[in-house]
Amino acid sequence: MSGTSWLDWAEASRLVLANSLAAFDEARVAAAAEAMVAALAADRPMLICGNGGSAADSLHFSGELVGRFKRDRRPYRVLSLAADPVFLTAWSNDASFADVFARQVQAHGAEGGVLVGLTTSGRSPNVLAAFEAARERKMTTVALTGAGGTTLEGQVDHLFAVPATDTALVQQVHLVLYHHWCRVLEARLA
Repeated sequence: MSGTSWLDWAEASRLVLANSLAAFDEARVAAAAEAMVAALAADRPMLICGNGGSAADSLHFSGELVGRFKRDRRPYRVLSLAADPVFLTAWSNDASFADVFARQVQAHGAEGGVLVGLTTSGRSPNVLAAFEAARERKMTTVALTGAGGTTLEGQVDHLFAVPATDTALVQQVHLVLYHHWCRVLEARLA
């Protein structure tokens, strides 16, 4: 991105989205949605985690699903693992920040559930530990990352590594993905 104008930023955003459209075909995006539909239809938990802006995205995604996205309907069993500041700060201070999400997956996760982990770098130790805890619980894992997340290939069930390294641009594509999944979940479950 060469300049600081609105047009430069909008063009960079458009290019990252276009590259993501080429990287994530419809079947791949639908397969992740199907795992979420199956879990929620069976009243299994869907847990979402991330740090910083990705924590905000985890709260946004879970809020749309517990509340509503477009339709009035029953709440879905979805929890952002960034939502409990008492646990987050106590566990991080007294034990370890590296397993703050894994500990919650152990508490709230269940076989047949889904864990969605957002890490723009693809290397957040606490998100990676959460994926490991989810696999131990036989949960489906969905990773939303940036270009560095390709290292997770084969370690998660559904990997969406946005072909970019700029955190803000990666998060824009994450938003497009999870808003799409909200639409699908409501269409299938409401």
